[in-house]
Amino acid sequence: MDDDKPIFEQATNAVSGAAEATTETKTAVKKVRKAAKKVAKKVTKKKAAKTAPKAKKAGKKSAKKAAKKAPKKAAKKKKKAKKSKR
Repeated sequence: MDDDKPIFEQATNAVSGAAEATTETKTAVKKVRKAAKKVAKKVTKKKAAKTAPKAKKAGKKSAKKAAKKAPKKAAKKKKKAKKSKR
Protein backbone atom coordinates (compact mmCIF):
# COMPACT_ATOMS: atom_id res chain seq x y z
CA MET A 1 0.00 0.00 0.00
CA ASP A 2 1.12 3.52 -0.71
CA ASP A 3 1.89 5.67 2.27
CA ASP A 4 1.37 8.84 0.21
CA LYS A 5 -2.32 8.15 -0.42
CA PRO A 6 -4.83 8.30 2.42
CA ILE A 7 -6.36 5.00 3.57
CA PHE A 8 -9.81 6.03 2.34
CA GLU A 9 -8.50 6.56 -1.21
CA GLN A 10 -6.67 3.23 -1.17
CA ALA A 11 -9.80 1.44 0.00
CA THR A 12 -11.97 3.03 -2.70
CA ASN A 13 -9.41 2.10 -5.35
CA ALA A 14 -9.39 -1.48 -4.13
CA VAL A 15 -13.19 -1.71 -4.09
CA SER A 16 -13.57 -0.12 -7.52
CA GLY A 17 -10.91 -2.46 -8.91
CA ALA A 18 -12.79 -5.42 -7.50
CA ALA A 19 -16.03 -4.16 -8.99
CA GLU A 20 -14.41 -3.81 -12.40
CA ALA A 21 -13.03 -7.33 -12.15
CA THR A 22 -16.43 -8.77 -11.30
CA THR A 23 -18.11 -7.00 -14.23
CA GLU A 24 -15.39 -8.27 -16.55
CA THR A 25 -15.86 -11.82 -15.33
CA LYS A 26 -19.63 -11.52 -15.71
CA THR A 27 -19.28 -10.46 -19.33
CA ALA A 28 -16.79 -13.24 -19.94
CA VAL A 29 -19.16 -15.78 -18.43
CA LYS A 30 -22.00 -14.51 -20.62
CA LYS A 31 -19.86 -14.87 -23.73
CA VAL A 32 -18.85 -18.40 -22.77
CA ARG A 33 -22.47 -19.36 -22.14
CA LYS A 34 -23.52 -18.01 -25.53
CA ALA A 35 -20.76 -19.95 -27.25
CA ALA A 36 -21.70 -23.11 -25.36
CA LYS A 37 -25.34 -22.74 -26.41
CA LYS A 38 -24.34 -22.34 -30.05
CA VAL A 39 -22.19 -25.44 -29.92
CA ALA A 40 -24.93 -27.40 -28.16
CA LYS A 41 -27.44 -26.42 -30.84
CA LYS A 42 -25.11 -27.55 -33.61
CA VAL A 43 -24.36 -30.84 -31.89
CA THR A 44 -28.01 -31.63 -31.18
CA LYS A 45 -28.96 -30.86 -34.78
CA LYS A 46 -26.29 -33.24 -36.06
CA LYS A 47 -27.33 -35.97 -33.64
CA ALA A 48 -30.98 -35.56 -34.56
CA ALA A 49 -30.11 -35.76 -38.25
CA LYS A 50 -28.17 -38.98 -37.71
CA THR A 51 -30.75 -40.68 -35.51
CA ALA A 52 -33.80 -39.70 -37.55
CA PRO A 53 -33.25 -42.23 -40.37
CA LYS A 54 -32.51 -44.97 -37.84
CA ALA A 55 -35.71 -44.19 -35.98
CA LYS A 56 -37.71 -44.35 -39.19
CA LYS A 57 -36.20 -47.72 -40.08
CA ALA A 58 -36.91 -49.06 -36.61
CA GLY A 59 -40.50 -47.88 -36.88
CA LYS A 60 -40.94 -49.56 -40.22
CA LYS A 61 -39.46 -52.81 -38.94
CA SER A 62 -41.66 -52.87 -35.88
CA ALA A 63 -44.72 -52.15 -38.01
CA LYS A 64 -43.86 -55.05 -40.30
CA LYS A 65 -43.36 -57.38 -37.35
CA ALA A 66 -46.66 -56.30 -35.82
CA ALA A 67 -48.43 -56.91 -39.11
CA LYS A 68 -46.98 -60.42 -39.28
CA LYS A 69 -47.92 -61.24 -35.70
CA ALA A 70 -51.45 -59.84 -35.86
CA PRO A 71 -53.11 -62.95 -37.38
CA LYS A 72 -51.34 -65.21 -34.88
CA LYS A 73 -52.48 -63.11 -31.96
CA ALA A 74 -56.04 -63.10 -33.24
CA ALA A 75 -56.01 -66.88 -33.49
CA LYS A 76 -54.72 -67.21 -29.92
CA LYS A 77 -57.44 -64.90 -28.64
CA LYS A 78 -60.11 -67.01 -30.34
CA LYS A 79 -58.73 -70.18 -28.77
CA LYS A 80 -58.70 -68.57 -25.32
CA ALA A 81 -62.26 -67.36 -25.80
CA LYS A 82 -63.41 -70.86 -26.71
CA LYS A 83 -61.67 -72.35 -23.66
CA SER A 84 -63.21 -69.81 -21.32
CA LYS A 85 -66.71 -70.62 -22.65
CA ARG A 86 -66.30 -74.32 -21.75
